[in-house]
Amino acid sequence: MQTDPPLSPERGKPLQPLWLRATHWINALAVLIMVMSGWRIYDASPLLDVTFPAGITLGGWLGGALQWHFAGMWLFVLNGLAYLLLNLSTGRLVRRLFPVTARGVLADARLALAGRLAHADLSRYNQVQRAAYLFAILDLVLVGLSGLVLWKSVQFPLLRELLGGYEAARWIHFCGMAAIVAFALVHIVMAALVPRSLLAMVSGGSRARRPSKETAS
Repeated sequence: MQTDPPLSPERGKPLQPLWLRATHWINALAVLIMVMSGWRIYDASPLLDVTFPAGITLGGWLGGALQWHFAGMWLFVLNGLAYLLLNLSTGRLVRRLFPVTARGVLADARLALAGRLAHADLSRYNQVQRAAYLFAILDLVLVGLSGLVLWKSVQFPLLRELLGGYEAARWIHFCGMAAIVAFALVHIVMAALVPRSLLAMVSGGSRARRPSKETAS
């Protein structure tokens, strides 16, 4: 039975361009700051009968946590806009994250659970990855909008009402950040299972290409 030749690196073309790596790590830092400071803010007025240990929060006290949170917020917003604009202008967002269908996600999820999902070509995302990254982008947008209501509720009455009111916005913000933490944990585990993807996000890596039939023979 004929099989495809193995993938080999293509010189001069990084798998992850510099702008993508920069915005990725800046976003990771911004989200970490906002999550840890957000836990301290949450502890001042918890939604549930549970609080976060002080050792994993940032800011030391409510005022300090708010300052850290706003600093992380501006870093996240500016970097996030740069990330989206560059992804859209280069066409990378469409190439990497579409198409995605429910059937395709379920099929790739079954392959992943069976340990038969290929990772030879890191330049192509499977449909589980596409769905996860799209979810993360949309979730972060929702977190940003709900955070805007919590910060400037009076100035954005329409947005506040669209989100169901101030208290509903608090729940949306909390659940949205919890979802991002869950996504980040899964993302870290998957990077550990496929370390080449982590190395590519640090060094840029190289695109995979299939050698010509003459080369492969």
